[in-house]
Amino acid sequence: MSQVFHACYGTRLSPGATVTGTIQAAGGSGHPALGYRGDVSERRWTGSRLTGARQVGAANDYPGERLGLPERGSGAVAGYGPRFVALFIDWALCSVIALTLLHSQWWTYAIFAAEVYLLTALTGFTVGKRLIGLRVVRLDGRPVGFVWALVRTVLLLAVIPAVVFDRDTRGLHDRAANTVVVRA
Repeated sequence: MSQVFHACYGTRLSPGATVTGTIQAAGGSGHPALGYRGDVSERRWTGSRLTGARQVGAANDYPGERLGLPERGSGAVAGYGPRFVALFIDWALCSVIALTLLHSQWWTYAIFAAEVYLLTALTGFTVGKRLIGLRVVRLDGRPVGFVWALVRTVLLLAVIPAVVFDRDTRGLHDRAANTVVVRA
């Protein structure tokens, strides 16, 4: 064996000597005692040697962690499913109102816009969100208000900003209005 090997890995083995015993590695498995200096670690999967501080926004963060919201329960960020169901309830209700009162399906969009705008501004939830147990809140804790509800509603009606989400499940309409949909 070379001098470099012995300089790096410890003591010399005399010619004809055999390796006996084991060194207990950090992973709990034994390695033959080759006279290594220090502990011998066992890599359990590819990339495990690349550990370090966890980055903010890593894949294993839960939605809302960056916003200071709880992972579960009241005040936690609402998932996609409940939000979609609430939207469907609101749209169906507005469609029924348009057909019943105005005898035209074309008014559904305008009634939906008015419902979302007024109820979000005044109460923080629409009929569908209330039935599902969701509400819209501002990140600074203040009521949504008429100005931010208008911004949020206009972008919601544009559809595309509402379906582009970030890792906290906030659509662009929520980000623009500094709001988030949470469980009530």
